[in-house]
Amino acid sequence: MGAPQAGTLKETWLTVAQTTPETDWVSRLADEVIAEAERRAPGKPVVCASGVSPSGPIHLGNLREIMVPHLVADEIKRRGIDCVHLLSWDDYDRFRKVPAGVDGVDESWREHVGKPLTSVPAPPGSPHANWAEHFKAPMLAALAELGVEVRAISQTAQYTAGAYRDQILFAMRERRRIDEVLARYRTKQKEAAPKPEDAADEAERQALEGSGAAGEDDGSGGSGEYYPYKPYCTSCERDTTTVTSYDDDTTELRYTCASCGHAETVRLSEFHHGKLVWKVDWPMRWVYEGVVFEPAGVDHHSPGSSWVVGGQLVSEIFGGERPIGPMYAFVGISGMSKMSSSKGRVPIAADALEIMEAPLLRWLYARRRPNQSFKIAFDGEIQRTYDEWDALSRKVAAGTAQPADAAAYARAVGTAAGPLPTTPRPLPFRMLASVVDITTGDDAQTLRILREVDPENPVRSLDETRPRLDRAARWVETQMPAEQRTRVREEPDRELLDSLGERERESLRLLLDGLADHWSLEGLTTLVYGVPKLQAGLDVDAKPTPELKKAQREFFALLYRLLVGGDTGPRLPTLLLAVGEERVRRLLGA
Repeated sequence: MGAPQAGTLKETWLTVAQTTPETDWVSRLADEVIAEAERRAPGKPVVCASGVSPSGPIHLGNLREIMVPHLVADEIKRRGIDCVHLLSWDDYDRFRKVPAGVDGVDESWREHVGKPLTSVPAPPGSPHANWAEHFKAPMLAALAELGVEVRAISQTAQYTAGAYRDQILFAMRERRRIDEVLARYRTKQKEAAPKPEDAADEAERQALEGSGAAGEDDGSGGSGEYYPYKPYCTSCERDTTTVTSYDDDTTELRYTCASCGHAETVRLSEFHHGKLVWKVDWPMRWVYEGVVFEPAGVDHHSPGSSWVVGGQLVSEIFGGERPIGPMYAFVGISGMSKMSSSKGRVPIAADALEIMEAPLLRWLYARRRPNQSFKIAFDGEIQRTYDEWDALSRKVAAGTAQPADAAAYARAVGTAAGPLPTTPRPLPFRMLASVVDITTGDDAQTLRILREVDPENPVRSLDETRPRLDRAARWVETQMPAEQRTRVREEPDRELLDSLGERERESLRLLLDGLADHWSLEGLTTLVYGVPKLQAGLDVDAKPTPELKKAQREFFALLYRLLVGGDTGPRLPTLLLAVGEERVRRLLGA
């Protein structure tokens, strides 16, 4: 049941990974990237890159920015080719706005707008040094759990250490040529850029608001000469500055600050308190880091956006080439409203990993091409997601999975470094959720029920069912609506039992007579579906007819009313096991 057992997982992963077909999108992109890297820089490590701004909660859409190059880089590594995945933390970006849904943060944080993210205080109670570090931390922990290896780069560290000094001075010398390139696209950018207010859902809106494209600055707007460099004021730390003059020979730069009125003249060859504007910064780093592969979101691919303009700047100004990079679509969320009582809260990777095993979350990103949008379920649909995953696991174990599906599975359960941890005995998620719901998380009761699922091969310890059991428990605790929680009756419903007709009484007798001989998940499934068949004079293996299905629904509704006081509930076989044979007999009037 479920995924291959731990002892065979590595063998399964290696076998599938070595036979990755051309129909696998990751393999196709890896082929292109390897060929391009060999053309550009023969013999050097292949560089794949991601860039994330820790301006607020780093949501599951941002995770795609990392997962797409991770999957490609991992495929390259599995082929024995040296490859590095750079993760640029754009933590030297300006703090643009106060995000919604951050505990303890209110509009008083507006005083920090315009400062570098690493100069903004962390939310109250945070153990981290600043705003950027606070939001990096859960993402880095999630990446470690997901098996994603990156070489992280802090842009604050790079800029303040003077790593880009030569590139900055070069861009300032070439500012007129840069301005000419940017001027070709400024109108197109305003007309075509995706707008947050046009987003399909909250997750997409926050993706647009949180992306570099949402507030792309090309350094224009002033009445004087164009400058691609933006100082942070050394007095108030904000970027509300205007460069008023610059001397190419001495590198003396004068700026004024609109926020505090501070003005000063600095020598740019020694001054490390500012950065290139985003549209110039990105192509500069492509060349500096030798990036061959980097995807970008839909927001960056609109006419005049940073990806399009960057392609011109990197070739015309910086003498390099834009990376290979597919456009990736947004990732939506179903059931996101339950994630937090704070309005506007969008789930992050850490939230998903509370209710999803790491291989399952990896699979959601691996099975869809980058340009295909998809949703991650936090509501009841997560049960169907787990069902699909388990069905694929069985097909892979049996050797009947389609090649592309098998490849996606291989990329989900392991990386070039080896297999990811997995649940030794992955019982169906929906069953585990039902059991935890009914037992309210009591370990002894949970183990008693799970032992009875398959008496011939009983669960001997809850550890066999972890971490999936813990994920199901967390889902019940945080996501299951209160009105859907199961409350088993304490006493029999005598009024209902006394009102039953002879046919209904007969159905209960048939069920009770068969309990002892069918006390397992499979046996009870046969029994509850079989009672209406026996009453109709049919064999228990008879195929259902419309009339039989109607009789089964009526029988199921009767059992739910007697057991939980409603017309619906968890799957009846699981519910019966959870309630226990003695209590079932009492509630059904035996």
